[in-house]
Amino acid sequence: MEKPYPAGLVWFRRDLRANDHAALYHALRHCRQVHCAFVFDTAILQGLPQQDRRVEFIRESLVQLDEALRQLAGRPGAGLIVRHAAAEAEIPRLARELGVQSVFANHDYEPGAAARDARVRGALAHAGIALHTSKDQAIFEGEELLTQAGTAYSVFTPYKRAWLAKVDAFYLKSYPVERHAAALAERPATLRKEVSTLEDIGFEPTNLWQLPVPPGAQGGRALLDDFLTRLDRYHATRDFPGVKGPSYLGVHLRFGTVSIRELARLAHVRASKSEGAATWLSELIWRDFYFQILSNFPHVADEAGNGRSFRREYDAIAWEKGARARQLFAAWCEGRTGYPIVDAAMHQLNQTGYMHNRLRMVAASFLCKDLGVDWRWGERYFAAHLNDYDLSANNGGWQWASSSGCDAQPYFRIFNPVSQSRKFDADGKFIARYLPQLAKLPAAAMHAPWEARPEELEAAGLALGRDYPRPIVDHDEARRTTLQRYSVVKSKAADKAAA
Repeated sequence: MEKPYPAGLVWFRRDLRANDHAALYHALRHCRQVHCAFVFDTAILQGLPQQDRRVEFIRESLVQLDEALRQLAGRPGAGLIVRHAAAEAEIPRLARELGVQSVFANHDYEPGAAARDARVRGALAHAGIALHTSKDQAIFEGEELLTQAGTAYSVFTPYKRAWLAKVDAFYLKSYPVERHAAALAERPATLRKEVSTLEDIGFEPTNLWQLPVPPGAQGGRALLDDFLTRLDRYHATRDFPGVKGPSYLGVHLRFGTVSIRELARLAHVRASKSEGAATWLSELIWRDFYFQILSNFPHVADEAGNGRSFRREYDAIAWEKGARARQLFAAWCEGRTGYPIVDAAMHQLNQTGYMHNRLRMVAASFLCKDLGVDWRWGERYFAAHLNDYDLSANNGGWQWASSSGCDAQPYFRIFNPVSQSRKFDADGKFIARYLPQLAKLPAAAMHAPWEARPEELEAAGLALGRDYPRPIVDHDEARRTTLQRYSVVKSKAADKAAA
């Protein structure tokens, strides 16, 4: 096929791999020479702390991506152009500098990113340069799956049925980038620089290398290979934070160092014979579901990424306010609520940037329905601290926990943190890891230390209120308060039905 463009530019964003990459593939197919670039976007970085694991993860992943592109090209002068600037100005500037006729990128569904891309498209068009974008981080996006009435899905189970009915080898196949890699261009001599260091962009090293979070495509491959040996047991192990059950691929999906098509294909092939694979595939479908919620129901988040209730009647809830709310929220953030499973979960997040999925639900429910704090406070805290923070999934998860979202848990379903702890961390292994002051208690007493016998506390050298806080709320009383707090939603629903 004759290539219509003499030169093109691939703009990498949250797709930091060189294999099975939609935008890179289309650029190689349509351009005689292809340049590749990544921009450390100052519009995003300026609001982050100097130590941010995600920035370090991205930087290390870019080093691997640069090497992978040079190996694909077979020329040492090829590779990745890395800039540190405002992306919406830098991409048009770089495109003009390189003399390309088209820029290629993959879709980003977040409102702020979509607005940025629209501005970039306009600036490129003004210079006579086209912008082509492709689906890459989802199997189905936007309006690819609709109900029989032609509307977007807002309930997961029918969405999942439609997803499974439509998916086939076409949607799961890889893009054969390697077949067309000869079009990768050498970088101009002035742009042949090593990937910026953290210090170059104003950041400092974190504890990333002390954590089991190997960056880049190589790290993603290592985690995937390990998970595949455990995949068939995933359904039985995924809910227990003290067990090696999850894939731990969340951050790799977030930054595209693994291909969603490869993961979905692996799960889909094994799902009919493996309950673990079927359960994992369902989790991957949830990811697509939340992407399409963000696309089709844009009122759930604004351009700055702030959440808004899918079910708008939930905006009428009167959350705790003032000093009381700030005190409760600080205790939750710092892991000193007096409920060990919640506190251990928050310590895990604060120390590692990761929180087990079951504990995300427990911690979120506790903030909203035990402490009565607005779910958006927790949404923002997770956004700032999770390595794998993704607006759509984070927004969807918090709205599920607070009952304000589509297909959310009923408002009267309130997790009991002690019951959850006894069920999913029965031996206290997870609690002991993140709350070592409780480690000498008998396992049965770890879940509710205030119920421990005096001799158990004494043997453990533990004084409540000194070594570990007493509960800041009584769960049963908090439950009654929450039901009353949420009654305004029930009243509004009744009024609407009567109207």
